[in-house]
Amino acid sequence: MPPITYKEFSEYMARYECPREIMVKADTWIVKKSPNRYDTKIPSEIFYEYVQDMRDRMNKGMRISENAIWEAAVQSLVMMSRGEKKAQIENEIVGKAIADFRKRYRQALRKGTLDSAPDLDVLLLAKELGAGVVAADEGIKIWAERLGLRFLSAKSFPKMMNEYLKYYE
Repeated sequence: MPPITYKEFSEYMARYECPREIMVKADTWIVKKSPNRYDTKIPSEIFYEYVQDMRDRMNKGMRISENAIWEAAVQSLVMMSRGEKKAQIENEIVGKAIADFRKRYRQALRKGTLDSAPDLDVLLLAKELGAGVVAADEGIKIWAERLGLRFLSAKSFPKMMNEYLKYYE
């Protein structure tokens, strides 16, 4: 597991008050290794697909931005024509517009793609080691499959491990 991912894992386990003895076992069992970013080969088609995906997402984000501005402007003008005060317009229209925009923008730009260096590290390390990937992240799943890596949902991983441990003990 890449060290940055292990750090996220440890913080997650601490936040949910994982018992210390389990964290000690996890620290013992999990091998922490950074991917070899210089020698791991990624087909240029994958890189091309990623750039195209990001370009499409940026264009979609721009359209979402434009729509949010237009919607807020029209609603503000309507309220102003009714004599509403600036503070009320800001509270009712601008705050809601920003919250809605953030939600739609995040959905358009981040869901289903690689959106962090730790995500990329996980895939590069799996590619380097010929290993599978366990994650709950939809972007990691999509790009793991594009890279031809084995993928297992984090949701089903504990059940699989319990079955495995029955035969190990």
